[in-house]
Order: sequence, then C-alpha cells, then structure tokens
Amino acid sequence: MTLVEEFPGVRVRAPGKINVFLEVGARQEDGYHELATAFQAVSLFEDVVASLSDGFSLAVTGSVDTTGVPEDDTNLALRAARLLATEAGYGGGAHIDIRKDVPVAGGMGGGSADAAATLVACDALWGTGLSTRELHSLAARLGADVPFALTGGTAVGTGRGDALNPALARGRFEWVLVPGASGLSTPKVYRELDRMREEHAEHISPVSDTPTVSADVLHALRAGDPRMLAEVLHNDLQAAALRLRPDLGEVLDFGVREGALAGIVSGSGPTLAFLVESRQDGYGLQQRLARAGYEAIHAHGPVHGARIV
Repeated sequence: MTLVEEFPGVRVRAPGKINVFLEVGARQEDGYHELATAFQAVSLFEDVVASLSDGFSLAVTGSVDTTGVPEDDTNLALRAARLLATEAGYGGGAHIDIRKDVPVAGGMGGGSADAAATLVACDALWGTGLSTRELHSLAARLGADVPFALTGGTAVGTGRGDALNPALARGRFEWVLVPGASGLSTPKVYRELDRMREEHAEHISPVSDTPTVSADVLHALRAGDPRMLAEVLHNDLQAAALRLRPDLGEVLDFGVREGALAGIVSGSGPTLAFLVESRQDGYGLQQRLARAGYEAIHAHGPVHGARIV
C-alpha cells in the first residue's frame, strides 16, 4: 500500500539539501548571523500527505530514526499548517502524515522540507490559492531553509539564508551521504563557532558582517564540473561541528582516502557529504563505506523543490 492510498489527501514531496558553500558572518546583537550559502537540493525526499480534519494533528514515520521528531505544535510542519490557515483565514484544520527519508537533525533541512511540503499540500487541500510569492513569504517566517525547500534546484541564499537567487548548475552532481549516529544541535554548533572565533581572534582576519558566496563556487556549478566544485567546497560551521564531534573527522578522512573528490559537513552536521565524479564512483564509495561499518546513501542533485505528486 502506498502512502497516498493509506492516507488519502494531497501528497507533496520536498527534498533535503546540501550546503556546498557556507560562509557565516559575525554574530549580530540579536544572536543571529548573516549567511552566504550555495544550496543544492538532493534526491533524498520527505513525503507529506495533508488530509481534511477539524483540528490540527501530525504523525511521523520514515526510513530514518524519527525518535526525536516532535508530533506536537513544536513541529515545523504543524506550525506551517497553522500559519497558512491563519494567513488565509481558513477555519478548518488538517491531519499531516510525514514519511521521512532525510536524516533527522543531520544538517540537511529535513524539517524545513516538511514545512515547505505542508505549505504546498495545505494550500492545495484547502484551495487557499496563495501565490508563489505569498508561500515564500510564509516559508521565510518559518525558518531560513524552508524557502529553498520550496524551490529546490541550486540557489544562493543570503541574509539568514532565506533571500534566494537561483544559480545555474549544469549536469548532475553525485554525492554519497553518511548520516551521523546522533544529531547535532544547530544552535549549539553556532555557539561553538562563536567561541572558536573569540579564542582565535588574534590569529584570524576579522569576520565580515556581509559574507558572500565565492565566485569560484558559482563557476564550478555553471560548468557542471565535480572536480572544480570539489576544490571549493567550504563550510564555516565545519570546524565547530568537528570540535563537538571529532569522530566525524575520521569519517571525512576515510571517505577521501577511499575515492571521494572531497568531503564536507552538511550544514551544521552531523551528516557528511562526499562529492564523487560519477554515478559508478558513487556506488563504489557507498559500498566501501558500508563495508567499513558506516551507513552510506548515494544521492544526486540538483532536484526539484516541493511539488504535488
């Protein structure tokens, strides 16, 4: 039985993401940081089915461990449904069924994909007819990664990551992903980055308030050249994530030794993303990582954003 047969309603699929480049600006007075990032949506998806209900409720299953995923009003998808109902003046509710294939708390935006898919599903279910711009405005209010989960593809994000501009990416990039055995708290990783910058302030250049995405990254994406992209993968959060989880560094070293062009911590981690040259190389690396005892997933990008299926 398929998900849509089991839960009749509107089914929407939204992708997880990798940050192929992430530069983090200085900490602002409100505690947040300006970002400059290049997102790529990859072929790990979240499936959301919204069905009519008098109130709002949520159920979560998946191929990944969903133990830590809340099913109350703290869940971003449920917040998305309530926000849309409020903004559209809709008086009813929805039951949201989520099937997760994106690692939980893995730095790949799975919760944001759930929220984006819920916005699209409930908009269709209720016939609220919001424009793309209006949906993006609501998405930005829910979280920095939610707007990108709506659009998918490849994009540059600035501000807090939610001001998006499409980026041209030719061809198909092959990735092997290694989820962490346990999640990493995004706020904790940012706090660790701030701590490290304070510790080493005398030895590093001042951190910019307005970070930018390297032109070399955009050129590599436009060229569709994985070797060029491997040379410029960058994540300012990686050092902080590795300090909190030193074991991740051992996996990064292993993946590169076993044939990856490069490896990077995805977002705030702990998922690791290895870039390879071809689909065949991806399957080979996946097998070698598995033989060494690591869970490994072969994926590709870019893929589409949230859409009804």
